[in-house]
Amino acid sequence: PGETGQEAPFARRIDPAREPGLSPEQRRLMAQVEHAQRQRALQRRLRSRNVLVALGIGAVTFGIYGYTFYSVSQERFLDELEQEAEAARARA
Repeated sequence: PGETGQEAPFARRIDPAREPGLSPEQRRLMAQVEHAQRQRALQRRLRSRNVLVALGIGAVTFGIYGYTFYSVSQERFLDELEQEAEAARARA
């Protein structure tokens, strides 16, 4: 692309340490920008993981909550206690 005078379709990646025309200030700014881009990418990745973990914990919590209500509604031990108490009152 450089030989025919046409521009490349994509930006050319350079190594700031090997580029002769860059000042130390330009190299430092490029390093800062690259660092900021890596941090943003890391935050995006962590945010999606955090959302997945939060959804998983919420699903487990609601599952336990629902199962607890279901199992308590199935238990009839209070009915048996009331029947025994009525039988005791009837005998007395």
